[in-house]
Amino acid sequence: MIEELRKKAEELLKNDTVKVVFGYGEGSVPERTRPVFITKPEDVNKLTWNKYCVYNLTTYLKRQETRKLGKPALILKGCDARTIIVLLKECQIKREDVYIIGVTCDGVGDPLAEKCKACDVHTPLIYDDLVGEKRENKEVPFEERYAELDEYEKLGEKEKWEFWQKQFEKCIKCYACSNICPLCFCDRCIVEKNQPQWIDPSAHARGNLSWNVTRAYHLAGRCINCEECQRVCPVDIPLNLLNKKLAKEAERSFNYRPGYNIDDELAMSTYKEDDEQEFFK
Repeated sequence: MIEELRKKAEELLKNDTVKVVFGYGEGSVPERTRPVFITKPEDVNKLTWNKYCVYNLTTYLKRQETRKLGKPALILKGCDARTIIVLLKECQIKREDVYIIGVTCDGVGDPLAEKCKACDVHTPLIYDDLVGEKRENKEVPFEERYAELDEYEKLGEKEKWEFWQKQFEKCIKCYACSNICPLCFCDRCIVEKNQPQWIDPSAHARGNLSWNVTRAYHLAGRCINCEECQRVCPVDIPLNLLNKKLAKEAERSFNYRPGYNIDDELAMSTYKEDDEQEFFK
């Protein structure tokens, strides 16, 4: 599979279909990989593929440094390719400006990443070329997909509040969660605005709560559960628990799963007369 990836990358660079290939390279230790940006056909041997390829490379589509390299080809797992569909639906990229090398995947991480335990996109839903044997994507039942929330949802309201207060107390406002997120793409984040000051920039209880809850709500109905925010959090806040709870409520309320069908209307920008109206008081 590695050789197939390298061959495809070399072909795309040689015939000038793309200017750069976003992929995975060997890390500083055997259990790690790192993002690599291949611009020359002779460098494709730097590409690798293994169970440690956990990163969502679509996050580099928003970076000015990588945009300057020219049209990219991205090596994407099924979960990460869902980001492309969301970005297309939100008019952040044009399909013709991105080449997708999809890879079939049985899960990443050691131990297996939480996101992989209920994965139903082993073959990407969108790609230009596919590397690996195509697999049928069988939908995982709703309750099984959100089984990670079972213990949390057993808590009472007071216990949930205390749980999140304790978690957000740890936040140091490094914003790694936002920087790594491929769907946090605003040129100016709400946390940077001070007229008015929506979110207190210092790391204390009130500002931390505002930041983390606001960010989670901005991802409601959009997050594709790549878990990158949680992976990079230096103080181990279980951010994906919050994201997944909102994803569950968005799917239950609007029958919508972000990044699955390019023809689906966005949950948070489409009104239907039969939408739940319970929030009106």
